[in-house]
Amino acid sequence: MTAMTPGSNIPLPAARIAVDVAAPVRLDVSGLLLTADGKVRSDDDFIFYNQPVGPGVTYRSGGGSAPDAIVVDTSAVPPGIEKIVVTASPDAAGQTFQGVEPTATVRNADDGSALATFTPPQLGGETALVVVEVYLRNGVWKVRAVGQGYANGLAGIAKDFGVSVEEEPPAAPVAAAPAPAPVAPAPAPVTPAAPPAPPAAPVAAPGSGKINLDKGRVNLQKNQTVSLVKGGRPLLSQVKMGLGWEPAYRSKDIDLDASVIAYGPTRNHLDSCYFGKLTILQGSIRHSGDNLTGEGAGDDEVITVDLGRLPADVTGLVFTVNSFSGQKFTEVAKAYCRLMDAATGEELVRFDLTSAEPQTGVMMAKLIKQFSGEWEMTAMGDFVKSRTVRGMVKPAAQAL
Repeated sequence: MTAMTPGSNIPLPAARIAVDVAAPVRLDVSGLLLTADGKVRSDDDFIFYNQPVGPGVTYRSGGGSAPDAIVVDTSAVPPGIEKIVVTASPDAAGQTFQGVEPTATVRNADDGSALATFTPPQLGGETALVVVEVYLRNGVWKVRAVGQGYANGLAGIAKDFGVSVEEEPPAAPVAAAPAPAPVAPAPAPVTPAAPPAPPAAPVAAPGSGKINLDKGRVNLQKNQTVSLVKGGRPLLSQVKMGLGWEPAYRSKDIDLDASVIAYGPTRNHLDSCYFGKLTILQGSIRHSGDNLTGEGAGDDEVITVDLGRLPADVTGLVFTVNSFSGQKFTEVAKAYCRLMDAATGEELVRFDLTSAEPQTGVMMAKLIKQFSGEWEMTAMGDFVKSRTVRGMVKPAAQAL
């Protein structure tokens, strides 16, 4: 069985497959049949619990005791349909994927054997998700892990793919009795209108509004992502991550340690590079050495990553800073990380930590490898109680 990562794909060894999506909460699972232009032909191509059967695609309820599934018979998919996307959304109204970790399992629909699994990276304010897609390429049916979130629910996904979604009609006005003599109108109670799907804390839905480097250096805010691409092409293969800080009141030296943790396709810990282990993964990641005070201009510690030489199974890197001396980040000022072109020293991306918590560790940024081979950097700024990189391995894996 294959553990998939976002963007990865595998050929399907069976003509009939089922994709079930499990989570700690009840999910609604749907399927959409798409043509080459990425749209449904009509609303009949939207397969879900109220319309469970379509050409070559059916919805299968788990009855509340098992996950719902979309079953695809690739031999019965009509000509002109090149892709079936499988979506999921929490059944409870208004619930998001915050703290919910859905897992899709692709199975042989005839014998139930598992072919692949996919758990999307950590989700937040999204209320719906394109989980995987089954698609036809050069006469071969394949499945690709997607994990694209939407903050406007299943209706947002349906609209994107051309399904007609009826808007909730306005409440019918009650027959108006003649109004009595005007009384000073009581201020209309401000009913906390169901907030329009919160603009997901800069959780721009993955795949939308992605920043790239076409306009030069990028300053990131927490949770923003930048693609290391310029002019449509990967920018470089070797980068440096510089991390710096100052004592908050220059009252005492602070010994912070920068590290990078490398993970594989299933968020499995591969290795950690830090002051006690300056080189890992056949030299593709190197640490500049320990700075014991944070004094001095410029980066305090630098980690060089040769993206082109990383082993193929490295799909995620998390850059962390820990207070080995035990002082909290409330005693640190001007903590930042910046990504540079290792060849020229040009600063490409910068993230300044604008808030602090009384903790001893912080996850500053992560680099995630996309299925295309490109890398994306996301600013994190998440605090953890840990004085060493060892205590960061588990929370960093969960944050991928």
